[in-house]
Amino acid sequence: MLSFLPGFLLLPLSFSLFALNLAFWGILVTPLGLLKLLLPLPAAHKRIAALGRRCYRGWTAVNTFLMNLFNQIDWQISGQQHLDKDSWYLLIANHKSWVDIPVVSTFAYPLIPEPKFFLKDQLKWIPFLGTGCWALDMPYMKRYSAAKIAKKPHLKGKDIETTRQSCAKFQYTPTTIINFVEGSRCTAEKQRAKHSPFQHLLPPKAGGIAFTLASMGEQFNAILDITLIYPENQGHVALDMLMGRLTKVVIHADVLAVNHEVIGDYFNDAAFRENFQQWLNQRWQLKDAYISQYYQQQSSPLLVSPSHAERESFH
Repeated sequence: MLSFLPGFLLLPLSFSLFALNLAFWGILVTPLGLLKLLLPLPAAHKRIAALGRRCYRGWTAVNTFLMNLFNQIDWQISGQQHLDKDSWYLLIANHKSWVDIPVVSTFAYPLIPEPKFFLKDQLKWIPFLGTGCWALDMPYMKRYSAAKIAKKPHLKGKDIETTRQSCAKFQYTPTTIINFVEGSRCTAEKQRAKHSPFQHLLPPKAGGIAFTLASMGEQFNAILDITLIYPENQGHVALDMLMGRLTKVVIHADVLAVNHEVIGDYFNDAAFRENFQQWLNQRWQLKDAYISQYYQQQSSPLLVSPSHAERESFH
């Protein structure tokens, strides 16, 4: 542990090592994307995808090592007892910092398949980024506006079908799709600007996960509603982590069923859209209450804290 060192010394060192880790695995992954272009064969793509997953796991393992090297972190994990790496998951989570990505990847590493992010279709043409994400089998999402569909009715439903085709490769490979439902990092300023009804969260955006569920919902074994808390780092979490000040990470997973309540035509079925929004808002109300309860437990010695059985170390 190097957290005893002054923050001004840790900051450039930790930032450099995290950047080098990203660059190293990025350099390895990019040629895999180019190989997929040059070898349009299913068998080759399968092997390339397996190599890509190993690269992602390597990036995650080094990130976890660096986080624990520069910080003395108490990892508190609960709700993960019924997860496995041979299932398909849609993972939704609140969003506090860019640190959420390596934290969620650390959570996923021993428990579930590597997380994949839905990307906008236009990103596939960006050099290195597009080929690298393609090599990692990140699914691309193509959306058509209501105005465009009105002008070209034949495009109705084509966006979901295109996304289904993009996700077809996951049919035989266990996969985790992740979506930060708030769409942005939660800050006090954004809460005020969006008139958030939640104490600790931004209002959730339903369209993205509804689109994902409509595209490949029948493949998912469960929805993982992940709650992230950095209880002793209320300011800039990323800066605190780089300076050795990240002391506690709380991750709670609720495992939810995938059924007719969450699969439907969100963009054209008004009744389903309203019900889905109510379902997601209820999930966010429960998440907000869980965070509030956690802080109450920490501030009152009379309340029971999470049991040792519900806590798991990721050192």
